[in-house]
Amino acid sequence: MTTATEVLGQTVAVFSKNYLPMNQINIKRAIILLVTGKAEPLDLGTDSKTIPVHSPTMVLLVPQQIRLKINHKEKVWCIPTVNRREVLRRDKHTCQYCGSLKQLTLDHVIPTSKGGTHTWDNVVTACETCNNRKGDRTAQQADMTLRIKPKAPVHPIVAFAEQFWREHKIQREATIN
Repeated sequence: MTTATEVLGQTVAVFSKNYLPMNQINIKRAIILLVTGKAEPLDLGTDSKTIPVHSPTMVLLVPQQIRLKINHKEKVWCIPTVNRREVLRRDKHTCQYCGSLKQLTLDHVIPTSKGGTHTWDNVVTACETCNNRKGDRTAQQADMTLRIKPKAPVHPIVAFAEQFWREHKIQREATIN
């Protein structure tokens, strides 16, 4: 038997009117959208499970995916400027050379003295040790490898959609095998 806290802690995937995955929301918000008619259950055809929510007089079966029936007003999103806070966020506050979480700095993969630019694909998070070891050389010259190739952040909805379909594919393959 699940407790009320466990049920209310679950999330529901929200799809746009055009069937694009947008976000995860808490179950209370999903219930409100369903009851007010702003969303409808979405059946992805792969053993779509429901989450039973009990009230004193009824049991509401909340689907794990819902689709908005209304047009979602999208906020304008721009690629953030390259600055320390945003680079650290993109790199998950981890040195891109050794994985350290301490004494983090920014490093230009191709140093500015060698023609490197201050752009998303050339700036990474590095600990002081790795940054000093690399010095005014490229990572290749210093015989250091990047854990992940740097790139500009993607739109949050695009990132969520990629993650959703990746997880959905894994779950689907697990049920097939």
